[in-house]
Amino acid sequence: MRMAMNKKKPKLYSLLAKFDTQEDLILATDRVVQAGYQHFDTYAPYPVEALERAMRLKPSPMPYFVLGGAILGGVGGFFMQAYATVVNLPLNIGGRPLFSWPAYIPITFELTVLIGAFAGIFGLFWITRFPQPYHPVFNSEDFVEHGSSDSFYLGIEARDPKFDLEQTSEFLQELGAVLVSEIEA
Repeated sequence: MRMAMNKKKPKLYSLLAKFDTQEDLILATDRVVQAGYQHFDTYAPYPVEALERAMRLKPSPMPYFVLGGAILGGVGGFFMQAYATVVNLPLNIGGRPLFSWPAYIPITFELTVLIGAFAGIFGLFWITRFPQPYHPVFNSEDFVEHGSSDSFYLGIEARDPKFDLEQTSEFLQELGAVLVSEIEA
């Protein structure tokens, strides 16, 4: 009796290149962009401001999430109070006007800040696809061991139109990578 040994070859997610210094990573990232790669990411043990410029990232949409939430909270809070005091339960106490907008300011301000903050938090979760308990880069033992302490990494994804396993691997070696490893999906 013959057993079927039909093991599929694991699908390649990316090539991961290891660099020793942040300067090497920044230069390599700049060269990757110049070479025309579009689907790549960098990993560093701490924030590196120059990487953002080297990667030529688009501006973050976070301010728009917060602004939209703040406007929604402020307008919603103001009209909620106006509706409650003028339309739903109009009480004439002491001859004061029903629509007394200065009394609405504290709650309007609080809802502006609250809804703006929540929009920022949920916008951040949406943009970063958080929570993401698994990422293929964690399949690399070297990355798990050194990724958050002393090494810098650049990964070019296999879905990139310019990606070719041999050529991309050679290209990363030319950039000065200490180690180039294949990351399985």
